[in-house]
Amino acid sequence: GLGCTLAIALGASGIGEFAFVDFDEVGVHNIHRQIGFKVGDDGKYKAEVLKELVESRCPFVKVSAYTESFEDFAKRDLEFDLIIDATDNLPTRAAINEYCMKKKQVWIYGSVEEFHGQVCFFENASYEAVFKINDRKPNGIACPIVMHIGSLQANLAIRYLTGLNVKKDILYYLSFNEEGELNTLKFGLPKQ
Repeated sequence: GLGCTLAIALGASGIGEFAFVDFDEVGVHNIHRQIGFKVGDDGKYKAEVLKELVESRCPFVKVSAYTESFEDFAKRDLEFDLIIDATDNLPTRAAINEYCMKKKQVWIYGSVEEFHGQVCFFENASYEAVFKINDRKPNGIACPIVMHIGSLQANLAIRYLTGLNVKKDILYYLSFNEEGELNTLKFGLPKQ
């Protein structure tokens, strides 16, 4: 879900070049929150479908698709200005964190569950120092929060890539209370 929103937002914003890394295939059970896919994409690699979508909408953007795990992708040792996490599992997120800490690579984290989500631009803080890593799958996810968090990630990316100020190592947590009011909290993360 987050990857779809990011692909559309960053492509339309004119980001010159980016890569999608995802070994997963489109499944009709997830299309409600993955706005870049349609029923006819069932069984196709997500990275390849998003590549085609962005290139068809934004022909001046160069897109690469890697249909492999992040761990395999990391072995390629390619250079990027920024990594954006759009995963839905903690072990992969931990691998992204470990890679970025080792390479001193900045990255943007985002996650969603039910009607809440969180975003952080990591520079010196460690994801694993803040979050417990397990293989728990998230509960159901509402499509609008996916688009909201993905849009926040895209905004952070655009600000960073264009040289504008970005607050780093601050976790932004968005949730709705029992009355349906949107709450936004922010937490400074410990530096490593």
